[in-house]
Amino acid sequence: MTLIHSTALVDPAAELDPTVKVGPYAVIGPQVRIGAGTSIGPHCVIEGRTTLGRDNRVFQFASLGAIPQDKKYAGEPTELTIGDRNTIREFCTFNLGTVQDAGVTRVGDDNWIMAYVHIAHDCQLGSQITMANNVTLAGHVQIGDWATVGGLAGVLQRMRIGAHAMVGFASHVNKDVPPYMVVDGNPLTVRGVNLVGLRRRDFSNERLGAIREMHKLLYRQGKTLEEACAAIAALGAETPSAAVDATLMNDFLASSAGGIAR
Repeated sequence: MTLIHSTALVDPAAELDPTVKVGPYAVIGPQVRIGAGTSIGPHCVIEGRTTLGRDNRVFQFASLGAIPQDKKYAGEPTELTIGDRNTIREFCTFNLGTVQDAGVTRVGDDNWIMAYVHIAHDCQLGSQITMANNVTLAGHVQIGDWATVGGLAGVLQRMRIGAHAMVGFASHVNKDVPPYMVVDGNPLTVRGVNLVGLRRRDFSNERLGAIREMHKLLYRQGKTLEEACAAIAALGAETPSAAVDATLMNDFLASSAGGIAR
């Protein structure tokens, strides 16, 4: 208990590992669970059915687990689940899920989430994601592993951002962003392949070449989406090292309900 500041208000029913640090004037509700090594900064409010894993760092004035900003919400027992080793900077707001979806808002592991980011109800975030200041996610948004979202970007409800994609500063994301692509602007436009990010992750030249070919098939050859998917599948079969990338791309495209960014 020496790691909990004397001015913090921690409900006795909350489950905190003995190694959790809680700063001055933080408020932690009765249904909150926090794993080992996590630190909660001053003036944070963590409420609802919220679970944080190990070694997270939550900076001052964050609000985690508040009820959804959804008029249909009627007090149902929904959840917010946050994984391990996430950095959550000042004034971030993450909301609980709703029964209109899975009932859980999820954030994976090792994410770098900068100040004033809003994650609305039922969003599903993977791991190793970077979101810059003032990114706003509407309800039911999905973001894949290793994606990067630039500051002041807004993502419309139910849109998806694929793994390894990059969204530029102040973009309006109103279509699904395929994996590996770079997009920006309003209206949203695909600019190319996220080569800088992929090279930083040690993608081989052969994989990079195949991903660049996928971009051409989708955006440069006048193919229908069905034709491009067939060509991407053939490319994966011809280039074994890129088979995983081709499958990831085609699975994403096949499940797109609102159309993809062009």
